[in-house]
Parts: sequence; C-alpha cells; structure tokens
Amino acid sequence: MPIAQGTLTQTFTRFFDSEKSGGLVLIAATVVSLLLANSPLSDVYLGIWQWHVGGLSIEHWINDALMAIFFLLIGLELEREIYNGELSDFRSALLPILAAAGGIAAPALIHYLLNAGTPTQPGLGIPMATDIAFALGVLALLGSRVPAALKIFLTALAVMDDLGAIVVIAVFYTAELSAVYLLGALAVFALLVGMNRFLRIMALTPYLVGGALMWVLMLKSGVHATIAGVLLAFAIPYSRKEDDAASPSHRLEHILHKPVAFVILPVFALANTGIVIGSGWSAQLASANGIGILAGLVVGKPLGIMLLCLLAVKLGIAALPAGLGWRHLFGAGLLAGIGFTMSIFITNLAFTAQPDVITESKMAILLASLVAGLLGYMWLKLFALRGDAPRY
Repeated sequence: MPIAQGTLTQTFTRFFDSEKSGGLVLIAATVVSLLLANSPLSDVYLGIWQWHVGGLSIEHWINDALMAIFFLLIGLELEREIYNGELSDFRSALLPILAAAGGIAAPALIHYLLNAGTPTQPGLGIPMATDIAFALGVLALLGSRVPAALKIFLTALAVMDDLGAIVVIAVFYTAELSAVYLLGALAVFALLVGMNRFLRIMALTPYLVGGALMWVLMLKSGVHATIAGVLLAFAIPYSRKEDDAASPSHRLEHILHKPVAFVILPVFALANTGIVIGSGWSAQLASANGIGILAGLVVGKPLGIMLLCLLAVKLGIAALPAGLGWRHLFGAGLLAGIGFTMSIFITNLAFTAQPDVITESKMAILLASLVAGLLGYMWLKLFALRGDAPRY
C-alpha cells in the first residue's frame, strides 16, 4: 500500500519538529566554528579538541562516543518506521531503500572515476551520505507547501543512506580488525537481543549498560564504534502501540531527541568544521578530490536516486507514494546532497594522515551541502506544491 499523504505518526512528527529547530542550531555552530578557526583565537580553539581525556582526544570522544548516541537515535526511529510505521509495508519501503542505494552508488562512482589510483581514492565514501538533520531542516522551512509523504520519504531515504554509509565505514575504513573484540561485541549484541526476545526484560538500564560494553568492544575491534549505537537500537524492546509508556524504545527515543538535536550534533559541528581557509582554498576545491565530492553530492545524489526510482517504478517493482510526483522525488534527491555530518565523519576516517586533504574535503562538503540545500529548497518551493498532482 503506498504512503498516504498526511499519515505522519506522532513519534515522527516530534522527530521532524526537533530536526527543524536543531538544524538551525547546527548551522549556527558551523558558522561559529568557521569564524573561530579563522580568527586570532584559531590555535587555541583548534587545540582544545586535541586535549586528551581518558586516553582519547576530545575530538575522538565526540566522533566515536557522542555520535554513537546519534546513531542510536537513528536506529530507534528506523525501527519504529519498519515495524510500526510507514515502512512496515514492503512495497512502501522498497522505493526509499532503492533510492538510498542509488544515492550511495552514483556519488561514489563519480568520485572514484575522478580519483582512481590516486592517494585521494579512499575519499569515494565521502559523498555517499545524507545529513538527516540538515535535509529535514531545509524541508521544514517549506512547511505545508510540501506533502507529508515527502517528509516521510526523505527521512526513510536519509536514515537508510546513513546506515548504508555506516556499513561502508565498517567494511572499507577498518584499518586493523581484531576478530576477538568484534566477536565479543557481537556476543553482547546477541545477549541483549536474547534479553529482549526471550527474557522480555523491559528495564532500560541493562540495555544501556550492555550497549556501553558493546561500544567499548567495537571500539577496540577496529570497526567504527558508532555501529554499536545502531545495533543497540534494534536490541531494545519496542511496542507497536503508539506512545506506549512501558516501552523502553519509546522512552529512550523521547529522552534522546533534544540532547541529540541541540547538544550532540552542534558539538560535532564545532569539533569538525574548524577549517582554516587559506589563500589557496579555490585551488583546493578544484582538485580531483574536491570536484569528486562536489559533483558526487550535488549531481550524483539526485541522479542516482532518480535513476533507480525510475527503473523501479517502470519495472513495477515499486510505486510512487500517493500524492507525490517525480518533481517531489527530484527535490528530495537534491536535498539528499546535503552530506555534512556523515561526510565529514567519513573524511576523518579516509584521510587520517593527510590534514591538507581533510581540510580540502571539508571545504568541498560545506560548499556542496550549501548548494544542494539551496537548490533543493528553491526547486521544491517553485515546483512541488502540496496536493495530489500529475506525476511528472
């Protein structure tokens, strides 16, 4: 059954509303970070993130620990939509899944073709991801001008896109793998699933303690520790009853919304967008890596999303959601080009020993995300008014 316009769940509505305001805070944090990094306080500001606490730098704690909480929230929301929401019907879920696949493959291919065989080839994962906070924040600015079904579609696409990026991180950005620690992390996950499915333990604390242990083991395994957040989300008991106060999943989701939107993501932006813009910044953007990121996010994202969606609909594999036309999906594809959080995240993993390339990549990400956001906003404002319309 196709997604019906206006059938947003209360949980999704709260999630979307938090992203609307949280996106503005994220923008403010990015601007502040850029200003400080290019001010007389630059050395002090950038040095703060390298202070070590408990054996890890503050930046490391933010990118590995706080972002694991971010992905825990994404996992909880995805679980809700899969089991109790708009993605519970396979045919409805298939289109955003295929869209996400296209939105991952096309940008990666563009970057690879431009950088194959060079030291910047590992950056092919950078333009794969979509920043859910920014993408929904831009969509929120349009308010009721866009159909509710488009908000659901973009959220499903962005969440699956980011989860796809997490898989890419686990497979391609793991330098040294410790099978012992990885098996330990998976054993903890299996234990948590057993507590949920067989013992029916509903207290939240045991899952959080187990999740913390799983995070430590995942960190030591060499696989990026944020994956522990996603796994934990699917181990915590949930209820099909909307707003069930007894459901640990519902309770945790409500607890995490505001801290993630107003603390974790802005802190991530402060720690990772402190880019010192030198005199040769335009030449850096014109490099093969810079162009690969720009073209991947701005062109590759909508191209890959539209091509796979068109193919799926023409072959009868999936159907357009009710009330949405191809112009709506193209607008969603443009907004999916806002890479920001996950793109910066992957940059740090791809070029650990190349600070100049990291700076170059981050500048390309910021510019591409700005262009994609503006294009997506203007396209949807001009061509995607709410309501059932011809599917073009």
